[in-house]
Amino acid sequence: MNDRLLSFLGLCKRAGYLISGADAVIKSMRDHKALLVLTANDFSDNSLKNVRKAADAYKVTLKTLCCPKDELSFALGKHCGVICVTDKGFADRILTLMSEE
Repeated sequence: MNDRLLSFLGLCKRAGYLISGADAVIKSMRDHKALLVLTANDFSDNSLKNVRKAADAYKVTLKTLCCPKDELSFALGKHCGVICVTDKGFADRILTLMSEE
């Protein structure tokens, strides 16, 4: 996985624009705060189904990262398999970094 992307996700978390956990992410989509949803590549299928359903319903971009939950959790300092970004600038930069991989 791109270290720049993981570092940028950590910066996004410290800036307060990142929400983690399936229930919190779904709630942020429902509240129209989530702009981008990212999942680890080993995120559970059952939880992914619920997140995908909410992302489709609220028209939020859903992407899968090229890293497992362990790497994502280490980068963010918190155990998680799904996160969402609530700032447009951060979301755009993350998508750019993902396309550069």
